[in-house]
Amino acid sequence: MPIRLPENAVKSDPKKLVDKNQNLIHTELMKVTSHTQRDQGEWILHSLMVEGCDVPFKFKRKDNYQNLKGARVNLTYYPAHESVAGIEFEYMKVVRIKRG
Repeated sequence: MPIRLPENAVKSDPKKLVDKNQNLIHTELMKVTSHTQRDQGEWILHSLMVEGCDVPFKFKRKDNYQNLKGARVNLTYYPAHESVAGIEFEYMKVVRIKRG
């Protein structure tokens, strides 16, 4: 079932986002190998692993998202770091995701 946006919804253009912020990276048609969804307070934390990359891609949503395992997605993201038990881990913070 396709998701319908309201007529006044703003659609983000990845080229404009990347032009505004030089740290952003845009990739297209990345194949998702793993997709997990975990409750984190009132947010749902989503973690994706994509083919050919050993760093997770993370984003938050208010609700559960459709399972993306095996799907091709377009991602706009930037590298980020988090510290867990004193160890630094790199991950990719997703600012825009769309099925390809």
